[in-house]
Amino acid sequence: MRQALLPCITLLFSLPATAQVTLPTLVISASRSPAEPADIPFSVTVLSGETLRDTPTATLDDALRSVPGFSLFRRSGSLIANPTAQGVSLRGLGPSGASRSLVLLDGVPLNDPFGGWVAWTKVPRETLASAEIVPGGGATAWGNAALGGIVQLITDPSATKRAQFSAAFGDFSLRSAELSFAQPVGRGTLQISGSDFATDGFVIVAPEDRGPIDVAAASRHHWLNARWSQPVGTNAELTVAARTFAETRGNGTPYQTNSSRENFGSVAFTSRSTEKFSWSALAYAQDQNFASTFSSVNATRTAETPASNQYAVPATALGADWTSVWLGENKSRTSAGLDYRQVRGETREYFTFANGDFTRERVAGGAQDITGLFLMDERPIAGHWRGTLGARLDFWQERDGHRRETTRATGAVLRDDHYPDSDGVEFSPSAGLVWQPSSAWRLRAAAQQSFRRPTLNELYRPFRVGNVITEANPGLKTERATSMELSAEYTHETLAMSATVFRNDLRDAVENVTLAHGPGTFPIVGFVPAGGLGRERLNLDRVLGQGIELSTQWQAATTLSLTAGYLYNDATVRRATLSPNLAGNRLAQVPQHSASVGASWQPVKKLTLTPRLRVLGRQFEDDENLLPLGAALVLDLGATYRVTPNCELYLTCENLNNARIETGRSADGIVNTGTPRLLLGGVRCSW
Repeated sequence: MRQALLPCITLLFSLPATAQVTLPTLVISASRSPAEPADIPFSVTVLSGETLRDTPTATLDDALRSVPGFSLFRRSGSLIANPTAQGVSLRGLGPSGASRSLVLLDGVPLNDPFGGWVAWTKVPRETLASAEIVPGGGATAWGNAALGGIVQLITDPSATKRAQFSAAFGDFSLRSAELSFAQPVGRGTLQISGSDFATDGFVIVAPEDRGPIDVAAASRHHWLNARWSQPVGTNAELTVAARTFAETRGNGTPYQTNSSRENFGSVAFTSRSTEKFSWSALAYAQDQNFASTFSSVNATRTAETPASNQYAVPATALGADWTSVWLGENKSRTSAGLDYRQVRGETREYFTFANGDFTRERVAGGAQDITGLFLMDERPIAGHWRGTLGARLDFWQERDGHRRETTRATGAVLRDDHYPDSDGVEFSPSAGLVWQPSSAWRLRAAAQQSFRRPTLNELYRPFRVGNVITEANPGLKTERATSMELSAEYTHETLAMSATVFRNDLRDAVENVTLAHGPGTFPIVGFVPAGGLGRERLNLDRVLGQGIELSTQWQAATTLSLTAGYLYNDATVRRATLSPNLAGNRLAQVPQHSASVGASWQPVKKLTLTPRLRVLGRQFEDDENLLPLGAALVLDLGATYRVTPNCELYLTCENLNNARIETGRSADGIVNTGTPRLLLGGVRCSW
């Protein structure tokens, strides 16, 4: 591993300069209003839509992994992963199925209302304008769920007549198509886009562990988006958007499947009343349903027994926000606003399988309301110094928490819990400094406090995956984090380099804590089969993540650009009163080392090659650090050939070296693996 990391680290600090580095012009995610990247005290990474499309991967979330600080809960991506494992982690800040980072699509949360995970397949990759990643920042502007930072995906708001089409075919019977068009109608513009994707998938259990029961994890999804933008008066615009989405997946055995359905609508209004003052307002509604089945597989992997049938998880989200911005002298900017989000959902499932059927039914869930208001002020202080101060207050309330379990045959009530309503107030301050002593150097320092309320899923729903049983905990406390970073940047002509030292102090982290090893019957978790684990969601008193993040961009020539990034992250449990044996352990699913090196090379006029090398450091599957996941070196390669000015052919080979990517390891030694070598080709056209 050290030999693999050395060239990546060396590259970061050894690149000469010969051409011009182009930086993004405006970033909106850090402060909820457009700002120049040079003025933001927190680290920000911006990836253009073109970069995201050219990255040699089949899915958007795997394209974002080019930033070493970005990861999902597990190494497996949205191509085959269960949606509940697609939560986002930035700089390894306590990864879990529920994101500790807020993911936005055009300012609206993508995080699942019930569980906090992210359905990446909803996002229209072909029409993305950019992606902004703000690790450790943005909580003052956005509040709950932004504890680890912000990922915002921004679609292209085209106001001119245009159409785009893409199609791809590849290994594992992968096929996809995406079509979009924009048409001016009167003073407004109508945009419609749609996509259909399917793959037969691959077997996720490692070859040496597979049995007859293991099948490929197939998936299929489709979505349809519509947006209407209409000028109102001379300085305002109204935008109405709608989305419908459906997905089905197989999870590696015949019985285990899941499905998702969603309908979404939003209305946005933006206005620039004067040159110095502007404001925006947004309201949205989301209605969705999720279903999933789980099973227990025998030791020889020849048969499976149903463990639970989560036949319906209805959830709704309603939200609204208002943001205003005042521009002052010398590039000073003050922004203020308020927002509201209400989520409601419950799980409805059958469990305890006996004599060919489920004998019990569980209904559990509740509602959350969070209202926040914030104020941020950014202005020059003196000389080449610029300061930022922000404060936010959030008022949260949880209502109607319940868990009812009955016998299906008789309707007899086995458990009928109704949890008391609760509420609280959270204060999220932030501060930052930017100092530019010369045109080439810029130093940044920033700190913030942030919070995250546990999701309805974490509070009320127990679950079983294979032989691992996890109990819910309605008494979970609010997570709180203090994040600090200090960074130095150097930019000169063709070269941009940065180094960031960070520290994330997470208190009351919600983790799945191992209480029992099967076989046997235990308090809280009940019966645990042989080779299984009994876990409960508990708060760990303190988790500390600290390290350094390095990045380099070099425009070597007009036809060649190079990028490199490296993350060292020492994430450990420092104190766990309820499970003292965890103190000193590495945080599950967080590697100490991760790195990425990429390039874009145009050897001839119409051909562009985009190789990418990723280093995945060794990490642990579990809280006890007994189940290691090995390191991996993954090479991806993309090629694009422009046939006409408006049409190109592309070829992608993901995991070209067919590296073994260990994504999971069970207590009985069964290893799951990620995407093997995957070849796909396609066409993109616009007119």
